[in-house]
Amino acid sequence: MWQLLRQVARVGLVTEPAPEANEAWRRDEARIRGELLAIVGRALSIRQVDAGSCNGCELEIHALNNPYYNLEGLGIRFVASPRHADMLLVTGPVSRHMEAALRRTYDAAPQPVLVVAVGDCGCDGGVFGESYACRGRIAHVIPVDVAIPGCPPPPRDLLRGILAAVSTRHTGRADTEAARGGG
Repeated sequence: MWQLLRQVARVGLVTEPAPEANEAWRRDEARIRGELLAIVGRALSIRQVDAGSCNGCELEIHALNNPYYNLEGLGIRFVASPRHADMLLVTGPVSRHMEAALRRTYDAAPQPVLVVAVGDCGCDGGVFGESYACRGRIAHVIPVDVAIPGCPPPPRDLLRGILAAVSTRHTGRADTEAARGGG
């Protein structure tokens, strides 16, 4: 125990510095909040579903809730029940064991529900593809509105994809360039 404490005292803090405040991001927060209220009329409720992923995408989704991205402040919140959700955020390739659960979750959500496929596995099956244990991409099981590629996609791309899906409800078409990080 004393060796560990001496090493901690000798080495000191080994963490990276906090990111600098980005003024452009702060301006975007007000714009995003205004657009969400105009389109949805209230807070956007998301039900996240893990259909068989490696949890890499979940770690990036959890990063969206930290103080830097502050989803709650933007008017986006995660809910525990699909009955309260406006959007399903689905990660991973759909394993055979999760296929029925994913369909039931989709059916339980009030229609029209937006579906966002997250990560390479959710978009095209990723390294798992299709096999005896895996159905592959999410679109093989439920309809998908927006796909966010990446392994795993960074939080900023996740936010762009969520906003692109919300804009599909408003305009009727997906802004795929925004979902891929170009907009």
